[in-house]
Amino acid sequence: MFSLKPPRPTFRSYLLPPPQTDDKIDSEPKIKKLEPVLLPGEIVVNEVNFVRKCIATDTSQYDLWGKLICSNFKISFITDDPMPLQKFHYRNLLLGEHDVPLTCIEQIVTVNDHKRKQKVLGPNQKLKFNPTELIIYCKDFRIVRFRFDESGPESAKKVCLAIAHYSQPTDLQLLFAFEYVGKKYHNSANKINGIPSGGGSGAGGGSSQKTPLFETYSDWDREIKRTSASGWRVCSVNEGYMISTCLPEYFVVPSSLADQDLKIFSHSFVGRRMPLWCWSHSNGSALVRMALIKDMLQQRKIDQRICNAITKSHPQRSDVYKSDLDKTLPNIQEIQAAFVKLKQLCVNEPFEETEEKWLSSLENTRWLEYVRAFLKQSAELVYILESKHLSVVLQEEEGRDLSCIVASLIQVMLDPYFRTITGFQSLIQKEWVMAGYQFLDRCNHLKRSEKESPLFLLFLDATWQLLEQYPAAFEFSETYLAVLYDSTWISLFGTFLFNSPHQRVKQSTEFAISKNIQLGDEKGLKFPSVWDWSLQFSAKDRTLFHNPSYIGKSSPCVQNGAVKSFKRTKVKKLQLHIERDAGFIKEWDPQRPGITSKEKFTNIKSKARPSSADRQPGQWCGAVF
Repeated sequence: MFSLKPPRPTFRSYLLPPPQTDDKIDSEPKIKKLEPVLLPGEIVVNEVNFVRKCIATDTSQYDLWGKLICSNFKISFITDDPMPLQKFHYRNLLLGEHDVPLTCIEQIVTVNDHKRKQKVLGPNQKLKFNPTELIIYCKDFRIVRFRFDESGPESAKKVCLAIAHYSQPTDLQLLFAFEYVGKKYHNSANKINGIPSGGGSGAGGGSSQKTPLFETYSDWDREIKRTSASGWRVCSVNEGYMISTCLPEYFVVPSSLADQDLKIFSHSFVGRRMPLWCWSHSNGSALVRMALIKDMLQQRKIDQRICNAITKSHPQRSDVYKSDLDKTLPNIQEIQAAFVKLKQLCVNEPFEETEEKWLSSLENTRWLEYVRAFLKQSAELVYILESKHLSVVLQEEEGRDLSCIVASLIQVMLDPYFRTITGFQSLIQKEWVMAGYQFLDRCNHLKRSEKESPLFLLFLDATWQLLEQYPAAFEFSETYLAVLYDSTWISLFGTFLFNSPHQRVKQSTEFAISKNIQLGDEKGLKFPSVWDWSLQFSAKDRTLFHNPSYIGKSSPCVQNGAVKSFKRTKVKKLQLHIERDAGFIKEWDPQRPGITSKEKFTNIKSKARPSSADRQPGQWCGAVF
C-alpha cells in the first residue's frame, strides 16, 4: 500500500521544489476539504478521494495525491501538492492545472492490476471489475493516468463510469456550452463568469480591436471596401437560411449576378452552396470558393454563367482559373489516417524503441507530406492570382473542407492583415466558421469517428511553417497557435462547436424553448466567442500571443537579411522548410512533389519529441516539425 505522503526524493535537485522539512501532516483532512472551482451551469456528478496522479512513467517519486472530480464540463484533479516537473508560463482561467475538458477526451481505459484486466469504456457500459488505474487519452496528445490504490473500489468505479458517460454525449445540446449560456440568460447582469459577454476582442489587453464575426451585412460590406473589391456585392438571398442551411445568411457574390439567378442556380449545387467570394487582390483578381454542380444537364450552362460573372467583376476582364481540389489534394480520410499514425508515433510508442527510426517513421505517417501538399497548392495559386492577374475558383464537392485550408493559406500569404492577430481571427471566422466548416463532426465532439478529420489542425500547422520561415511577417506567436488549437476542445465557445451558423441558431433556439429562455429579437442563444481571450487568460498572459519579431504588417517579409515574397518566382525551386526544433530541414522541388532534392538532418536530440506526460496544455506537440 502506498502512503498518502509522496516519497522523499533521493537526491537534491535545483529543478524540483525543496523537500518538505515540516513534521508529518495528516493529509486526509486536506483532501476532504479540497473543492473544485465551478463555472456557471457546472455541477459535480461524481468524485473520489485518495487518488494518485502519475506524473512520470518510470517512477512514482513525483506522483501527486488528491481528489478526482467529474463534472458536466471537465475532469478535475485537485491537490495541495506542487507540480514537480513542469512550470506553466500561463494559466487558463477556465481550467485548473490538472483539468481536462470532457470534449478533449478521446479514449478511457480502466485497468485492474490484480486480475490483469483492462477495458475501454464507452457510454452506458458496465464495468465488471474494480479499477486500480484509469488512463485517459486526450485529443491534444496528453495521456493522464490515475491510480486508485488507496481509494474506495466502488467510488473509483463510479467516477470512471461517470467520466465515460459525460465525455461521450449523444446529443449536441448535452454539451456544456448550452448549460453555461443558459445561466447567462437567467442572470439579469448578463455576464458570463463575472465578465460581460460580447464579440471577439483581440488578444491584447485594454482597448483591443474587436474581431468581425461576419454575422451581419455590415461586416461583409466592410471587408469588400477593405479589399477594394469594386465588382462585388453583399447578397442577402440566404437571409433566414431560406436557400441553404450550410451557408451564412450574408455572403459576397459578383455584382452582375442577380438574386433571382442565385435562387435558380442554387438547386444545382451540392448542398445548395453557391459560389462564395473570399478575397480580392489589389490587381482586381478574386478568390472564390464553389461546390460542385450536381445537375449534369445544367452544369455547362451554370458554370459558364458563373465564370462570366466573375470575369465581369475583374477590372481587366481577365479569365478565370479553376482548381479542382478533390483531384490535387489528399482527401479527409487520408488526412485522418495520417494523423492517427502521427499520434501513434508521438504518443503510444516508447521513444526508446523508435528513436533510431524516428525520421523515417515520421515520414511514413505522411502528415508532413500532406502539409507540404497544401502549402505547394496554395503557393501556386498565389502565383496565378498575383502574377498572372487571374481570378481563382476553388472547386470541391461540398466546398467546406479542403477549400477552407487553401483559401485561408492563400490569404495569409498575400494579405498582411491576415497575419495580424485580429486579421487571422477574422479569417478563421470568415473562411471556417461562417463558411460552414463542420467543426462538430470534424473535431468529433459527439464521438462519431467516421466523420473525424483534423483539417483545422493541418491549417494551423501549415501556418506555423510559414511563421517559421517569415517570423517578422506575423504578429502572433507559436504560443497563440497552440492555445488556439487547445481552445477547440473547450466545449464552452460557440466558435468551434457547430457544423454551420444555421445549426447554432436551430439548436440553441430549441434549447431556449425547452428552458423557457426568452430570446426576444435574437437569432438563437449568443455563445461566448473564443476570440474574447479575456475569458481564458489574463492581460499579462495574453502578451505571450504576440511575436516579438513582428515588424509591422506594411513591412516586407524578411528572412536571413534578404527580402522574401510569398509569390512563386521564375526560379522553379520553391523552398518550404519543414522543421522540428531546427533539427529537420527539407528542401523540395515543386515540380516533383514528394521527391526530396536535398535532405539535411542536424542536431536531432531526444528533446525533439517530448514525453506526452510532460506536454503542457498549449505546447505545440506532434503537429510541428
